[in-house]
Amino acid sequence: MPRDTSSAKSPARQPAPAAKPRQGSPAKPLHGSAAAPRRARAMNATQAASFLRALAVANPAPETELHYTDPFTLLVAVVLSAQTTDAAVNKATATLFAAAPDAAAMAALGEAGIAPHIRRIGLWQAKAKNVAALAALLLERHGGQVPADRAALEALPGVGRKTANVVLNVAFGQETMAVDTHIFRLGNRTGLAPGKTTRAVEDGLVRKCPPEMLRDAHHWLILHGRYVCKARAPECWRCPAIALCNYRDKVLAPPAG
Repeated sequence: MPRDTSSAKSPARQPAPAAKPRQGSPAKPLHGSAAAPRRARAMNATQAASFLRALAVANPAPETELHYTDPFTLLVAVVLSAQTTDAAVNKATATLFAAAPDAAAMAALGEAGIAPHIRRIGLWQAKAKNVAALAALLLERHGGQVPADRAALEALPGVGRKTANVVLNVAFGQETMAVDTHIFRLGNRTGLAPGKTTRAVEDGLVRKCPPEMLRDAHHWLILHGRYVCKARAPECWRCPAIALCNYRDKVLAPPAG
């Protein structure tokens, strides 16, 4: 006669083994990355203004770290600075600007003549081509002068919205906000102006920044992102605006050792 097992207990189910991490998959950075920074709760306008004022007190006279003498050399330096440090650009332009200080001399130097001066910076081949072409176009359309107009600037080879904003701000005193990787990260990480694109962050910063602070705000933010609110390891313990920042994973002390 078959045995009745209807009331027998089923053996306890063993927990599934934990999934092993995939080989070669790097751990997700705690503080995000340049392309996908950690996002914080958005600041309101009052908090954002106070945040910027705290940076202003710590650095009352911010300036670009690129070496230049006039709008043309600034424009070239900013074009060269894409995906390259300002220090590296300054080394390259020291000899480049000695050889070609204006648009006419730069166009005459040409791509082949520009290349040896900038060979040590990132994307030097494309940049040499763009600088030669923009110099020639400045001569053709603007008499060799850098236009103080966004559309005219963005029509030049190698010049996008960020570069145009820097030139308009620094060379011509216009109240623009140039968003690079540092400012994009800060806008998201601090909650100052979260956004999925550089344009969204730019618009948020312009909207929240007090008008009288807008021209300097670009410099406060880029220098703060470069030296304090760093990408991989923000140094929150020495941030002058720490009390106003909405970032949840603040680093409150230097790493041991």
